[in-house]
Amino acid sequence: MIHRYPTVFELFTIQTPPVPLLCVRLTRAAAALAVKESELKSNMAVISAAKLQKLLMLSSHRRLLLSKLGHLGPDLGLPVDFRSRLCNQFPDRFRLVETSYGVALELVSWDSNLARSLPSHEVGSDSLGMIVDRPLKFEHLRLRKGLNVKSGHKDYLIKFSKLPHVCPYESSNVGDLDFRCESVEAEKRACAVVREVLAMTVEKRAPIDHLTLFRKDFGLPNKLRAMLVRHPELFYVSLKGLRHSVFLVEGYDDAGELKEKDELLAINDKLMELVREGEAFAKGNTNFWDSFEEIDDELDVCYDGLDDLFDPGWV
Repeated sequence: MIHRYPTVFELFTIQTPPVPLLCVRLTRAAAALAVKESELKSNMAVISAAKLQKLLMLSSHRRLLLSKLGHLGPDLGLPVDFRSRLCNQFPDRFRLVETSYGVALELVSWDSNLARSLPSHEVGSDSLGMIVDRPLKFEHLRLRKGLNVKSGHKDYLIKFSKLPHVCPYESSNVGDLDFRCESVEAEKRACAVVREVLAMTVEKRAPIDHLTLFRKDFGLPNKLRAMLVRHPELFYVSLKGLRHSVFLVEGYDDAGELKEKDELLAINDKLMELVREGEAFAKGNTNFWDSFEEIDDELDVCYDGLDDLFDPGWV
C-alpha cells in the first residue's frame, strides 16, 4: 500500500545498529494537508459544540447517550475525542450524566439563537424561480430533475407543504406533541427534525440506521425509511451499498454537487488529488515499480526488533 501511493508516503532509513531501520513518513505535501486538517479541527471546537447543543435541544428529554452520538459523530464532523474535549471545554452548554442506559450528554443552557429552524419548504412561484409574481393556474411541486411521482402522491405532497410550519426546537418538549401519534402534523415535525440533522452533517447526508438510533429521542416514526422515501421533495434515499443513506435535497445543486462544501471535505479532495497524481506517475513511469524490488530487498535485512518479543528471556 505504501508503494502504491508515492505522493502520500515515502520510505527512508535510520542508521541504527546492527542494521538500518526502514521507516515510513508522509510526504511534504501530505504532511502539510495533515497539519492544516489538525488546525482546522482545533478551530472547529465552537462549531462542533453548537451542533451538539442543537441536537440536545431537538431531543425530547434534553439528553442523548454518548454511545449514540459516537455513531453520528463522524457524519457531523465531530472530533474523535469530543467527549473529553468538548464536554470539558463547554461546561456552560452541557454536562455528562449517568443514566440506566449509560453515560449521556445533557443540556445545561438553551440558546435561542441556535433554535432557529431551516425555512419551510413551500410550494409557489419562489420555488420555481419565476420573475413575475402571480398566482399559478395549477399548483406545482418542484421535484428533482427526472423524478416523477403519481398524481395521488403529488397531491399529498402539495397538501403537506401547505401545513403550518413546525419548528422542531419549539415542539421538542415531550408535553408539546405526542410523538407516538401517527398524524400528518407529527410527520411534518419529523421531516423538519431530519432536515435539521442532515443540515448539520459534513456532506448533508447520513446513513439511515444512524438516524434510527435517535428515533425515540427526536420523536421520529417507527417506519423512518418509509417516511423519507415518501418525501422526495426533501430527501433522496440512496439504495447503493449495504447501508442506505439519506441526502438533503436542498443541500445539492442540479448537478449533484454540494452547494456549500465543508472545509474538511476540501482537504479530503486535495488528498485525493495527491493520490491520483501518484497513480498517474506510477502508470507513466515504467521503472517505477522496478524500484520497489530494491526496497523489498531492504525489508529482508532491516531489523525491527519484533522477534525479541517472542524470546522467553526478553524483559
